[in-house]
Amino acid sequence: MGISIGLVGLGAFGSGFADLFRAHPLVDRVGLCDLEPERIDRFAKKDSWRDKFNERDRYGSLEEVCRSDLDALAIITQHWLHAPQSIAAMQAGKHVYSAVPVLSVPDAQEILDACDRLVETCRRTGMLYMLGETTYYHPQAMYCRRRARQADFGQFTYAEGEYFHAFDSPGCDLGEVHRHRTTGRAGQQWLRRLADYAARGVADGPMHYPTHSTSGPMSVMNAHAVKVCCWGQPPATDDTYFRDRGSAFANETALFLMSNGSTMRICEHRECSIGRETFRIYGTKASFEGDCWKGFAGAEHPTAEQMRDPLPPEVAEAFRGACGEGFLGGHGGSHAYLVHEFVDAVARQRTPAVNAWEAARYTAAGATAHQSALRDGEILDVPDWGDGPN
Repeated sequence: MGISIGLVGLGAFGSGFADLFRAHPLVDRVGLCDLEPERIDRFAKKDSWRDKFNERDRYGSLEEVCRSDLDALAIITQHWLHAPQSIAAMQAGKHVYSAVPVLSVPDAQEILDACDRLVETCRRTGMLYMLGETTYYHPQAMYCRRRARQADFGQFTYAEGEYFHAFDSPGCDLGEVHRHRTTGRAGQQWLRRLADYAARGVADGPMHYPTHSTSGPMSVMNAHAVKVCCWGQPPATDDTYFRDRGSAFANETALFLMSNGSTMRICEHRECSIGRETFRIYGTKASFEGDCWKGFAGAEHPTAEQMRDPLPPEVAEAFRGACGEGFLGGHGGSHAYLVHEFVDAVARQRTPAVNAWEAARYTAAGATAHQSALRDGEILDVPDWGDGPN
């Protein structure tokens, strides 16, 4: 018997996951939830949805869908809503998939407090939680985790992760994304909240959205950050992308001491001349950089297909039937893997990848790094909530 799931948030990003969730063989019923009814109509009127969607499963608010009898919710809303909405859903008895990040607001301590509440709620309610971190399912991350499980790296010595994404990048203009996000009802509420942060002198920074750079090396090494020192560079422009947030820094670079004794450098840069999301891992036996495995015996250049873990054949076939040959989706082909991991975890009642404890580790590393940058590189302890359930 399959599961039932409600999709909360059907905007530009959330709509990209909808057909995958509907097509998964372990999903029997899908609900649709959005503040804008026309977004629901896009899917409700499709012939392919008639087998798993019924008009009774149309919802206009999170509160409404939380009162339903659906098993789980996939929350793909705005970044300032993720933690409170995920916590409310778990308290209502729903398993939760949340888009990244756990929470991104200008206040680092608020982010750390949200991590604490998320872990506590997950533990207390017994509900499953998964953060939809795309980098976790990039081919390179899957490949390196396999090699790490075989001890092929030897002892880890050093790692680097970076997310270079200019705020005005032609490929994905973050300033334009910000303007789009602040046009609706939720966006206007967010602008008022930003004004309140600014009035209190709270300073934002790119380390408040760190999971694309932290998750790769941390998941490969199976290690978490223990201490951090970080430095920031103020914005060189007065663009609204920085001004609305009261950003203290456009670029932040951090050095971490890890729980396995290695060190890790993380860069979150929003004023830069290159776009890149990647990581590098170094060990005593071998290393991985630039899609190349390097050891004493020579170098290997695996293809993306060789690096990926296989999806179950029946899942891949269902996704292909719904979405075509490009069914793996965006962000390095991670979307299909994220959907499968969460659905399979709920159906089998097992702890999913990037659970609340893991998500808190990826997030807290960045929030604490920002606190260090505000203190001119002071070395700070990174909070940790343990490994969570086995």
